[in-house]
Amino acid sequence: MPDKPNILFIMTDQQRYDCVGANGNAPIRTPHLDALAGDSANFRNAFAQAPVCVPSRVTTFTGRYPHSHRNRVNNTPLKSDEVLLPQYLRESGYRTAVVGKVHLYPPTPERVEEAGFDTVFLHDGLPKNDPYSAYVEWRKANDPNGQVHYKALAENLSAGDNPYRSALPEEFTETAWVGMQTRKTLCELASQGRPFFLFSSFFKPHEPFEVPAPFDSMYNDVEIPLPRRVGEEEIRLLPKPLQILTLRDGPNRDAYPQDLQWIYRSYYGTVTHIDREVGRILETLEETGLAGETIVLFMSDHGDQLCEHGIKGKNAFFEASVHVPLMLRFPKVVRAGNYEELVEATDILPTLFGFLGMEEPYHCQGRSFAPLISDIGGPYQERDAVFCENIIPEVITEGNWKFPFEKGKGVGGILHPDAKMVRTRKWKLNYYPGHGGELYDLEKDPTENRNLFHESECAGIVQELEKKLLDWMIATDETEQIAEKWLF
Repeated sequence: MPDKPNILFIMTDQQRYDCVGANGNAPIRTPHLDALAGDSANFRNAFAQAPVCVPSRVTTFTGRYPHSHRNRVNNTPLKSDEVLLPQYLRESGYRTAVVGKVHLYPPTPERVEEAGFDTVFLHDGLPKNDPYSAYVEWRKANDPNGQVHYKALAENLSAGDNPYRSALPEEFTETAWVGMQTRKTLCELASQGRPFFLFSSFFKPHEPFEVPAPFDSMYNDVEIPLPRRVGEEEIRLLPKPLQILTLRDGPNRDAYPQDLQWIYRSYYGTVTHIDREVGRILETLEETGLAGETIVLFMSDHGDQLCEHGIKGKNAFFEASVHVPLMLRFPKVVRAGNYEELVEATDILPTLFGFLGMEEPYHCQGRSFAPLISDIGGPYQERDAVFCENIIPEVITEGNWKFPFEKGKGVGGILHPDAKMVRTRKWKLNYYPGHGGELYDLEKDPTENRNLFHESECAGIVQELEKKLLDWMIATDETEQIAEKWLF
C-alpha cells in the first residue's frame, strides 16, 4: 500500500440511495457506477447526518455532527475554528483541488481556498452564486449561446417530448463541465509527483430537473413507479413540524404534478448523465497510471423525496432523504463487496485518515470503517444505530418561503424546531421537541407509512430509542466539554 495514496472524492447532490442500478434499481442506467460498486466496498446502509446540503457536507468534511459543528442552515458561515478535510490533507503534504459545488459561505473562491483547497474551480449551481462560478465564466468564453441561462428549458417541443429538456447542448451543461474540468485537473495533479486530493462535486441530480439531450429521452418508454399519493388529511396526522414542512407551499399546493412521471424520467436522466461523466473520470485516472494507488470515494450528500410522503426536495427523516449511496475503492487494500453494516457520513474522515496512517482529529466524532473493509486498524466497532438531525421546518428566506428563526418564536410557529432521528436496523424514531414523534418498524413497513409512536405496545421501544438519543446528545461533545487533566 502506498504511504500516501491519492484521494478522488466524487460527490453528487440529492441523489437517492436507490438511484443506482447496483443498489437494486432495475430501470435506471448507471453502468459506470455499477462497475465502481462491484470493485468497491459498497455500503447498503449509509446515512447522512442532515437531510440538507450545507450541514451534511460540513459533517462529511469534519467527521462531526451538525449540532457540534453548528452549521445547521444553508447559506450561513461555518465556525472559524472548524477544520475541514482538505485543510488537514494540505498540511500533510497533499495537493488539494475542487471542481464544482462546495456550498460554503460566503460562496467565493477565496473562502474555498481558506477551507484548504489549493486549486478551485467553483460552481455551486445556484443562480445567485453565478458571479463566483468558474463554469459560468467558462461558458461565456466557449458557448456561442452563452447568454442562455444554464437552467433554461428548451422551447418549441413536439408532442411526447420531455418538458424538462434543457435548452443547452449537452457539452455546455454544468454536469459536462464538472466532468471535463475534473479530468483536466486530474491530469495536472497526476503530473506533479505529489499525493493529491481531488473533490469532484456535481450539482445534479438536484432540482430543477432540466436534462440535456440525449439523456432527456432515455427513459421515455419507461413507466417509473411513482409514490403513493398522500392527502392533506393524512399529513395532518403527522407531528406539527413535519406538517408545516410538507404544507409550506399552502394546502392547495401541487404535491403531485401531472408531469411527475417526467420529473422522475428527468431525474433518472441526470443520474445517467453523471454516470457517464464518472466513467470518463475513472478512465482518465486509469490513463494516468495512478488508479492502483488512489482511493476512489463516491457518495451523495443526501437524498430526495421526489414527492414521496407529499414532500418535494428533502429536509425530512424519511429514507428517501437520509439514505445515501456510498462506495469506496482502494485496489489491493479494500475488500470489494456489499456491506450491510450501518455507517454514517461522520465516518468518512476517520476512515480516510486510517488509510493514510494519520491520527484522526481529537474532536472527530465518527468511527473508521477501514477495519471493516480492509486489514488496516482494528478492531471494528460496529454501530447499532445511526443518527440524523435537522431544523424542521427548514430555515429558508427566499422567494415565496419566509421561514426565519426568531428567538422565542422558533420557525414557522414551531418554538423548538431542532428535530432528531435515531435509526437501528429495525426501528426509526424521529423526535420533535414538544410535538411528539414518529416511530417506524422498517422491517414490516419499509416505506414508513404507519406511525407507531402513540401505539401503547410500542411505548417501551419509544422510551428505549429516546434514551439512545439522549445518550448520543450527551456523549458526542465530551472531548470539547471535558478537559483531560488539571493544568497545575
